[in-house]
Amino acid sequence: MKIFGHKDIDHEQLYKVSSANEIFKTPNNSLLKIESFDIDLLKYCQANNLRYMVRVTDIKEAVFANNFKATYMRVPKKLAKELMPIAQNYLFDTQVIAIIDAEKEIAEMAKTGVDGVWFR
Repeated sequence: MKIFGHKDIDHEQLYKVSSANEIFKTPNNSLLKIESFDIDLLKYCQANNLRYMVRVTDIKEAVFANNFKATYMRVPKKLAKELMPIAQNYLFDTQVIAIIDAEKEIAEMAKTGVDGVWFR
């Protein structure tokens, strides 16, 4: 399980972007962080083989994110629980990262099979 944002665990730096122009300002091979679901930006990332994490809010967006080759999708905890059986059934390449508030939620999320957690 990957853990993002915990004070004691290092993780790869993410670069927040909201447009293709902002991507040009990031270092090569960066892991991009996309906060709002924007199909055109996801298509751009896919076409340019960029690694990115996108925030999704429903199952349809999750399916699209997987199809647009997102590296990670960051989802609310409740959605992560609903999404994991779908992701496993369809063998998503995109990893599901659940948004949590406290360490005690790590075990709960591990039991659902999510790929990782993101501390809010």
